Amino acid sequence: MNTPTVRLGYAPRNALNAGELKAGIAARSRTRGDGDDIRAWLLNHFYRHVVANFEPARAIASLDDARRTLAPAPVPAWVVARFGDAADARGGQPATELAPVVWVDPADPSLLALEARIVEFLESRVGTSLAGKLDRVNCPQALAVWEQEHARIAARVERGWRESRPEAVRSLLDLPGGQFIEFRHDSPLLRAEMAYESYAMRHCLGQFEDRRSLEGGYGERYAQAIEAQRMRLISFRDASGQPHVTISAIVHEDGALEIEQVKGKQNRPPVARYVNEVVACLNALGTNDAMPADCIAIGVVRTPAGWMHIDHVPDTAVQACLVARHPTLFSHLRAPTPAVEWFVAARAPHLLHARAPRAAAVRYAVRRADGANHGESASFVTEGIEWPGFHEADVDPMDASGSTE
Repeated sequence: MNTPTVRLGYAPRNALNAGELKAGIAARSRTRGDGDDIRAWLLNHFYRHVVANFEPARAIASLDDARRTLAPAPVPAWVVARFGDAADARGGQPATELAPVVWVDPADPSLLALEARIVEFLESRVGTSLAGKLDRVNCPQALAVWEQEHARIAARVERGWRESRPEAVRSLLDLPGGQFIEFRHDSPLLRAEMAYESYAMRHCLGQFEDRRSLEGGYGERYAQAIEAQRMRLISFRDASGQPHVTISAIVHEDGALEIEQVKGKQNRPPVARYVNEVVACLNALGTNDAMPADCIAIGVVRTPAGWMHIDHVPDTAVQACLVARHPTLFSHLRAPTPAVEWFVAARAPHLLHARAPRAAAVRYAVRRADGANHGESASFVTEGIEWPGFHEADVDPMDASGSTE
């Protein structure tokens, strides 16, 4: 069996919004309080990885595409030259041989999740022999090491055992199905309780390099942050004390609380039966507006009224805006509105393959996406969608949703 090739370098690609991407990385690094060496690595290797290799990235195929994407901001001169018709603008090089141009959403949840993984890797190297040599490691290599280490962590966890130490936690929120407890930053048993949480949940936050002294490795990164009160660690446990959800929250200098991760077992999203408990906890904590990828994955969103499941958002306009920003939320809606379905059709039409739109107009607009109706010919097109049987003369310009082609 052939295994897929893993790119260990940076692909030749240009980002339409390169400045915005780099500014976002720098701002998040300052907010986290990263060390200078970590911030420099992120602005070099992680930035280059996002531009070159990150998926999903939207391909920019023409100058008009670039203008629509950047509007109302002007298109940079290099983009005009890249897509210009004049041969001298391209130095005589055919356009097909030039590096592709892409646009990457600087706040894409999967990008932020990838950055969190890289920061975890970098912080776990602080104080080690690799600390001064990080610039020799590029981002794909770092991610490959992270994957290998987490695979080894999973194997070690299977061979280890820790008992819970109640003295290391305090009750945070009592609910009918169990309670959320918070790890005490000042407890001498903090690390032992972290090791128990990690064993029970099969994730890395309590995996220490030295399992006897509970020092080093990924656990060290989390333990130090909790001990310094830069992070809060919370666990949902049932009546028997068994963990089911682990929540980590970053404490900013101004006291604001930002949810970093919401994990179920084996670093997966929490199972559906605990979504209501997660919502209750997030509202009790009083967090900022940041929504990590883990929350999006289970349909939990932050609204002006607080945290809730996307299907429970009462304001349909707010619901539509959230789905437009995070199309995968569509799968969590029982009865999406036509506005939501139009947003999904525009941004992630593949989501409509597994679940047909409820709105007839949306069904008609996307019916060609699955290759149906091959025998029909179209005379009228709006935003790339062919309308068989229609002609430009038959369409009222005030009703057309896009320009004729």
